[in-house]
Amino acid sequence: MARRRTRSEANIWPGFVDGLSTLLLVLMFVLSIFVVAQFYLGDRLQTVKDELASKDSELARLIAQINTLNDQLGLAERERARLQAQVLSLEATIEEKDEELTGLAAALAASQSAVAASAEELEAEKALSEEQRSEIATLNAQIAALRRQLASLQEALEAAEAKDREQQAQIENLSQRLNAALARKVQELQEVRSRFFEALREALGDRTDIKVVGDRFIFESDILFGSCSATLGEAGKLELNKLAAALIDIQGDIPGEVNWVLRVDGHADAAPLGPSCRAIFDSNLDLSAQRAISVVQYLEERGVPGRRLLATGSGSTTPLVSGYSAATLAQNRRIEFKLTER
Repeated sequence: MARRRTRSEANIWPGFVDGLSTLLLVLMFVLSIFVVAQFYLGDRLQTVKDELASKDSELARLIAQINTLNDQLGLAERERARLQAQVLSLEATIEEKDEELTGLAAALAASQSAVAASAEELEAEKALSEEQRSEIATLNAQIAALRRQLASLQEALEAAEAKDREQQAQIENLSQRLNAALARKVQELQEVRSRFFEALREALGDRTDIKVVGDRFIFESDILFGSCSATLGEAGKLELNKLAAALIDIQGDIPGEVNWVLRVDGHADAAPLGPSCRAIFDSNLDLSAQRAISVVQYLEERGVPGRRLLATGSGSTTPLVSGYSAATLAQNRRIEFKLTER
């Protein structure tokens, strides 16, 4: 009997060694896959950051170019105004000279019609006429010079207006490019939001009391708070830790010029507050707002920047589902998270 027991133990030992070897091989294979995945994801994240840095530089260059063109446009506008003022001044001068010429011509006509019979008066009148003709010739020369100066100023004004139109066209072109760049930034924010939702969805698992509706992540309040309470429970803190970790992980990928914020909106059900609850909170609106504030304060404690958090309370004004069953009321008692621009 002792010999049979020894033979049975000897037969079990090789099977145990084979099972242990197989387990070690599986563990080594899983570790290899994990290392390869980490290397690929790290390389992809660096590529995305490099692309964002390049797009930020291009956007800054376009904005600087627009500012330069705006300065040039302002100078052109001031130069055009100065030329227009000078043109008006010259036109006024020409009008004055025309009036003087008209007066002299009238005086000449009067003197010619008033020729006296005496020779002395005739000679005096001729002398006067010669002097007036000389003044008229001088005035005509001055008017011609003024007209040439006016034409030169008009050409300068037209050139300034043409330059103004060209700069306006450049500004419109740059504005279109800037709008396209901003649209790309918005698209990048959408991509970051998608990555945030995906990371958060993986961290939270397949819980039925946490869902995504449109561009919002929704936690039922019963996960985070007790009945008629705005104090976070330990289970709720564990779930918020996952959310804070996912947000901190992706915030470096958001373009620097995007003024993003995580909006935390508290909602309550339509059931009236009980007497004991009314002693703590004024209304469902007050309860929902205090719960949103508690969530924001906790996320800030977990490292999320306070300037990137916004707490709001909506009370029972925007129910997620209609009805007064226990399940419906539980769904409407919720905290919504939305990653958006401020």
